[in-house]
Amino acid sequence: MGRIFNFGAGPSMMPLPVLEQAQRELLDYKGSGMSMLEISHRSPLFEEVNDQAQAHIKELLGMDDSWAVMFMGGGATLQFSMIPMNFLTPGKTAAYAITSTFSEKAIKEAQKVGNAVEIYSSKATGLDRVPRPEELVLPDNCAYLHLTGNCTAEGLEYFEYPDTGDVPLIVDMSSDILSRPIPLDKFSLIYNGAQKNIGPAGVTVVMAKKDFLKGRDPQLPIMMNYETYADHDSTYNTPPVFGIYLVDLMSQWLLDQGGLEKVEQRNIAKAKMVYDVLDAHPDFYKGHAQKDSRSLMNVTFNLPTKDMEAQFVEESKAQGLAGLKGHRAVGGIRASIYNAMPLEGVQALVDFMEDFWKKNR
Repeated sequence: MGRIFNFGAGPSMMPLPVLEQAQRELLDYKGSGMSMLEISHRSPLFEEVNDQAQAHIKELLGMDDSWAVMFMGGGATLQFSMIPMNFLTPGKTAAYAITSTFSEKAIKEAQKVGNAVEIYSSKATGLDRVPRPEELVLPDNCAYLHLTGNCTAEGLEYFEYPDTGDVPLIVDMSSDILSRPIPLDKFSLIYNGAQKNIGPAGVTVVMAKKDFLKGRDPQLPIMMNYETYADHDSTYNTPPVFGIYLVDLMSQWLLDQGGLEKVEQRNIAKAKMVYDVLDAHPDFYKGHAQKDSRSLMNVTFNLPTKDMEAQFVEESKAQGLAGLKGHRAVGGIRASIYNAMPLEGVQALVDFMEDFWKKNR
């Protein structure tokens, strides 16, 4: 069987040139006689990869040296705990906007640590939109505002971030990091599980203002303290070496595509192709997200019945379209069209959707 189009939300599709380069270098990385799977994280070869991966991410996002790029394990879920452990200090209140299954998980972890409050929720309407900036009213003594930048399960995305003044803005960008330029000056910390958009499972990428990381509680467990990663270049312990190598290859590939402005143009075009089908057949394909919150990365929708959704998923597999079943907490259909998904894959999906509509309307 040849390559298929993987619309799964993560682990997700990676660019063929990246996989081919990893394949070429797998047995003997740069004449070392070793695979990158075997190379020491203390070796000059890995130090070069680690440095390059950080530099390429900074170049893509326009970050200067005031930012730290750190590589961790544990996925975004570990960050749900690390963030309040580091920044939700006594007497402070953390603010959370609830727009996703994952925002709900994040606030539950924060509430185990300290006072964390919900300042916005679209749960009453089925988690179908993100807030406008003016809807986010911060509490007194606010430690930080936490947002889920792209809601993978529900198919929502922020396109306008609030100005929070002196209050740090922390954003989970697991699904949309490096998919478009972002207003860096608004953020204090950004985190993401790499397996959705910029690498493989097993790597978590955290980007933070260095000044924001200073002064953490020395009583924090060593591997739950952000300063440990920033001060030791993510190598206090053995990091996910091969995963970081793939993140580096992926970030190089994005630079080769022309940077994030070019990547954004392509992502907008891909998303429009799918949303146009939803809008053309609204009684058959019912989009989950309100139009002003529609994600460029995860298109979510329902069909008239659950049986028809199951049929859609099964028939799509026969056409080489995988991973279209919706998140277990939401159901329906989800097409994740991350950076690595080519236009050809999206065209194959919309052709299938049109054909499925004609046969089952």
